[in-house]
Amino acid sequence: MLTLEQIDLYHEQGYLGVENVLSADEVAELRRVTDEFVEKSRAVSQHTEIFDLEPGHTAENPRLRRLKDPIKHHPVYEQTLKHPKILDIVSQLIGPGLRSNGNKLNLKYSQFGSPVEWHQDWAFYPHTNDDLLAVGVAMDPMTLENGCLLVVPGSHKGRVLDHNSKGRNVFVGAVTEEDFDAAGAVPILVGAGGISIHHVRTLHGSAPNTSPNPRRLLLYQYCAIDAWPIMGFGNWDAFNATIVRGEPTQVARVTNVPVRMPLPAGEKGGSIYETQTMMEKRMFNVPAAEKAPVLEKVLAR
Repeated sequence: MLTLEQIDLYHEQGYLGVENVLSADEVAELRRVTDEFVEKSRAVSQHTEIFDLEPGHTAENPRLRRLKDPIKHHPVYEQTLKHPKILDIVSQLIGPGLRSNGNKLNLKYSQFGSPVEWHQDWAFYPHTNDDLLAVGVAMDPMTLENGCLLVVPGSHKGRVLDHNSKGRNVFVGAVTEEDFDAAGAVPILVGAGGISIHHVRTLHGSAPNTSPNPRRLLLYQYCAIDAWPIMGFGNWDAFNATIVRGEPTQVARVTNVPVRMPLPAGEKGGSIYETQTMMEKRMFNVPAAEKAPVLEKVLAR
């Protein structure tokens, strides 16, 4: 369970790192299953409903960058989504009733790994209130060199930044404002079995992996059970099937939160990696063997 100091830090700064949430055996099983999916990705040469591939992926040299909706493809991922320790921690931050509104497994192997440009998750899926967060389950130690999560402290208290391209005004899934500055970013460094937590409005991103070590990160999105998606929720039964703790409710809690709709959509959907290729200017657009400018700033702190 979190301490009062940790809870206060999350609410004040918009992020948190918690060590030793999963056991060594649990981490080993996640790694084993994940390695099996990397092997399976050898059989495909383009993105599928399961696999999102790095540029340069081949059967001889598989480069899987994302496993989409992992909870649908192996029970160990669903068990981790509902891990009692994780749910207890999340409940301390956003309340006892919880839904899951998304999950993915992002992989950055040695000397490669697509960066994720600066963005706010809130820009993708605004709700009636912002008691939403993402939990990153670390299968490997998260370091500056292997592309750990970078966050801008306190940014969850500000406005929703523009994530639309300037030329065509389509949603590109990353901050596009000219004067955007991430110089104050800090890394969330946790060991294998630890978790990162960031508020849905916290600005975050990650650089390429420039190390010889892998970075495999399971990402689970959780929201308070009375936070309702503004873009719609579809079928009532399917919506309630996303509950991981608590009972269904017809009451939506509405608070005064800033909202910018992720519209109009561009021609590239799918993963955030594909959506961000529509950007006109990328901060992390550097060769994998080089450090991104923002990473140099963080290392210099």
